[in-house]
Amino acid sequence: MKGKSYQSHVQMAMTYFLVAAILGLLLRFYPILGLDFNYRFVVHGHSHIALLGWVYVALTTLLHFCFLEKKKSSRTYKRIFWFTQATLIGMLLTFPFQGYALLSIVFSTLFLIVSYVYAYHFWKNIDPKYEHSKGLKCAKAALIYMMISSLGPWALGAIMNSLGPQSIWYRLAIYFYLHFQYNGWMILAVVGIFLFVWEQHGLEIPKKPFTHFFLSFNLGIVFTFFLSTLWTKPSFGFYALAGFGAVAQLYAFACLWGMIKNLFHGLPLTKLQTLLIKLVVAMGLIKMVLQLLTVLPYFSTMAATYLDFTIGYLHLTFLGVISMALFFFMDYFELLRISTKSFSWYFLGFILTETLIFYKGIAAWQGWVIFDGQATLLSWTSVLIAISIAMMLIKNRSKT
Repeated sequence: MKGKSYQSHVQMAMTYFLVAAILGLLLRFYPILGLDFNYRFVVHGHSHIALLGWVYVALTTLLHFCFLEKKKSSRTYKRIFWFTQATLIGMLLTFPFQGYALLSIVFSTLFLIVSYVYAYHFWKNIDPKYEHSKGLKCAKAALIYMMISSLGPWALGAIMNSLGPQSIWYRLAIYFYLHFQYNGWMILAVVGIFLFVWEQHGLEIPKKPFTHFFLSFNLGIVFTFFLSTLWTKPSFGFYALAGFGAVAQLYAFACLWGMIKNLFHGLPLTKLQTLLIKLVVAMGLIKMVLQLLTVLPYFSTMAATYLDFTIGYLHLTFLGVISMALFFFMDYFELLRISTKSFSWYFLGFILTETLIFYKGIAAWQGWVIFDGQATLLSWTSVLIAISIAMMLIKNRSKT
């Protein structure tokens, strides 16, 4: 595959990001403008296109770009890529209009199947020169978590038929999917590509600290799933397991930072790329501290009671940690140029929306009166994110 093919694939991922942002704006303006659509259906469309259109397409393109033999795998990869697009467009044309119904379930099921095909294709076509890459080890583990996460959607059908959507198992199946998607597949894939960047510049990643990182991070991924069960008010053992997972992830983060903090000077990074890495690290740390807090029963109850905390946390993870890491990779590999101006608008929109979302959660928690116009201000600040993504796309399309 030629570089232009990767660039077009990354631009397609960004187009999904823009579509997800526009669907998000519809949700924000829904109560303000009195828009006429099924809110829950559009939520399904927004979340599926954000996770599977933007993040999945971007990550799988980057993994292929970094680790696979290009000549050997390009034709099969293109078929997998375009079949994936067909399933995504199918979901985009069904979820916002009918929610979970026959056609949308068919397209999402086909997506799961083709994601397995991608994982198999990846495994069979790894470039031999990366056989001992530590980044590759993380990428392989990430793909395993991607497949593990799919057990959640497969279980939903059986749960719906036997226990119904009001069952706690229904919510737990969704949380299982989300947890292993963003904590397992997405973040570990991001780490794998980061380590690949380091390795390509001959910067040695010490074996012992990496082993400590890899083991503790994977233990953290598995055991922090129990954080997603604490809303059921389980026995103390579940809190202990969740706490172990949160501590293990913080330890893994410390190991990772210890491995790379002295290697920055060996990379030819622009000012924006350096800023992006620092922001990803900072927000990753905030994410893990929030995880640790929710081990405590008081905070786990608070997170389950006030939905804005959960929304703010998910946006911190997806719009902050994962999306900004993807911006770094795209710009670093010259697949999609991120200008300082467009990113500044994105970051401003991200900070303002996060502040307003968490403010609303804190206000509800503390019994404050929410100021007039909070929802309107949140809606208009969300526009900045959509505008910034459009700016990135327009600037790159004008160059091709």
